Amino acid sequence: MLIEDTFRKLNLMKMHGLVKALEEQLGDKQYRKLAFDERVGLLVDREWSDRESRRLTRRLRAAKLREQACIEDIDYRARRGLDRRLVTRLSSCQWITDTENIIICGPTGIGKTFLACAFSQKACREGHSAIYRRVPRLFHELALARADGSLPRLLAKIAKANVLVLDDWGLAPLDEQERRDLLEVLDDRSGVRSTIVASQVPTGKWHKVIGEPTIADAILDRLVHNAHHINLKGESMRKRRGRLTKEGASRN
Repeated sequence: MLIEDTFRKLNLMKMHGLVKALEEQLGDKQYRKLAFDERVGLLVDREWSDRESRRLTRRLRAAKLREQACIEDIDYRARRGLDRRLVTRLSSCQWITDTENIIICGPTGIGKTFLACAFSQKACREGHSAIYRRVPRLFHELALARADGSLPRLLAKIAKANVLVLDDWGLAPLDEQERRDLLEVLDDRSGVRSTIVASQVPTGKWHKVIGEPTIADAILDRLVHNAHHINLKGESMRKRRGRLTKEGASRN
């Protein structure tokens, strides 16, 4: 009766990891050989791991990453100019602590989105929050928020994220409102949060994409100058995988 009451209280306190660990200890006589402090340590470790796992799940769900990517799965075999040493250095997430940015440029299909999501997923694993948005979708959300009066709340949410991913940047020239919206988003983050940009357009052409020179200067100043640059080149990874799949099928 006493142990049932203990389980009830632990579940009410949402200490589900500790409950599972305690059930295992009660069901396995091998644990009786351990000292009391060792058994308590195992219980606490399980609860800690369980809570960390739930926090990570919440962070990844909130991030809404486009791809299930991680640093460990990055493909270095394809010749696309990807510097393994730079990726390894960035995987420490010190760039987030230092409020630096990452800019990934290259042709379509080269793996820009995968890299952006991999860096973001690693950030979530290290305890940072992240938000992924395609730039056209972000502008659409900002326009809707402006219309229904929720713009301040949306901007605050974006500003709070430790990492903001702006994917498909520069697909079309910005109009007046989009320029001002982008500047607003980046101004809130400049010097306090980090941003990842993935684009088919080289940074040298971003000024033209933004359009208005004064705002373009302001945006680039907040985004480009304190960024780690990854410039990819070569064949589309999607085409390469498709060709390899066909070759494998023909052999069989």
